[in-house]
Amino acid sequence: MSETILTIPINDLFRPKCGCPVCRMEEMLEEQGVQYITGDAMMEPSVRVATNKKGFCHRHFSRMLMLGNRLPNALLLETHMEEVMANYLPKKDGGKPDKKKLEGLRDMLGSCYVCDRIASNVAHLVSLVLMEWAKGGEFRELYREQPFICLKHYQYIMTAAMARGGIPSKLLGEFHADTAALTKNYMEALYGDIKHFVSMFDYRNKGQDWGTSVDAIERSIEFLTGEKPAVPEK
Repeated sequence: MSETILTIPINDLFRPKCGCPVCRMEEMLEEQGVQYITGDAMMEPSVRVATNKKGFCHRHFSRMLMLGNRLPNALLLETHMEEVMANYLPKKDGGKPDKKKLEGLRDMLGSCYVCDRIASNVAHLVSLVLMEWAKGGEFRELYREQPFICLKHYQYIMTAAMARGGIPSKLLGEFHADTAALTKNYMEALYGDIKHFVSMFDYRNKGQDWGTSVDAIERSIEFLTGEKPAVPEK
C-alpha cells in the first residue's frame, strides 16, 4: 500500500484490525492532547489564552493529573481560575445576579480545550479516511476487513461522508454498505451473545456453555458508547 506523510497515521490505525478504528483514533489523539497541554505547549501564549477561557472537563483534568507532573497542572489552574473570577463571578457581594455572566459560565463549564482539540483532529483524520476509501485499492479492502465500527462512530462517519467534501455521491451507496455492514453485523452478533447470557440464568440451562457471552455486557457497552466501561474488580 503506497503511503504519504498524510496517510501513514490512517494506515497505522486500521492495520491492527482490533476493535473500532475510530475509537483507536480518539484514544491516540486523547493521549497526545493530554501530553501536549502539560508539556511545552503550556508555555505558548496562544494556547494559554485558549485554556484560560475554555478550561478542561473532569475527564481531562484527571488525565492531566495522572501524568504525575503537578506543576503544569497548577500553572494551568492558576490562570484559568483568574479568568473565571474576572469574567463570571460578581466583583462584590450582594446585588442582582448577572444573567449574561451566568450564561457565559454555563458555556465555559461545558467546554474543554482537550475535547475541542480531539474533535478537530478526528474530523481531519476521518476526512483522510474518506478520501483514501474513495480512491479504492488496498485501503478500501483494509476498511472492509475491520472487526466493527461502533454505533457512535457509524453515525459520525456516515454524517461526514454525506457532508460536502465527503464521499462522492456516485460512491456513497457503496461506502454506506461497507460501513453499515461493519456496524450491523457486529451488533447482531452482540445481540445474540446478550440473549445467550440472559438465557444462562434459566435453571434449565445450568451447566451449559457460556460461549462468547461471558463478556457480552462489557463489549455491548463499548460498542454502544464508544468507551470501555469501568468494571468492578473480581
